[in-house]
Amino acid sequence: MILFVAIGLAAGVLAGLFGIGGGIVIGPALILLAKFQPQTATGTSLGALLLPVGALGAWEYYRRGHLNIPASLWIALGLLFGAWAGARLAQTLSGPQLQKAFAIFLVLIAIRVWTKA
Repeated sequence: MILFVAIGLAAGVLAGLFGIGGGIVIGPALILLAKFQPQTATGTSLGALLLPVGALGAWEYYRRGHLNIPASLWIALGLLFGAWAGARLAQTLSGPQLQKAFAIFLVLIAIRVWTKA
């Protein structure tokens, strides 16, 4: 239970901070193409991904017996509070600081994925 909450909390902080979920595509596209400020791009990305995105996919996994509902609920609890904490943190950063933090995050993830491939 604690592990699931921690996973949700970490994912929520990153979602709130960077708009992850669609942040790798939506956030940068809103900044680069729509000329949104980073915080507005993040908020917009989170708003777009709020509820409907995973519903059909989760249903399909559930139908095939591949959905752990208790774990999902605990992760959701972590996401709820983590996204709030990440969003609060993002509001304390300037646009350039937030963009640089996001870039560092992407580079670190890319290195990790590359070395584990």
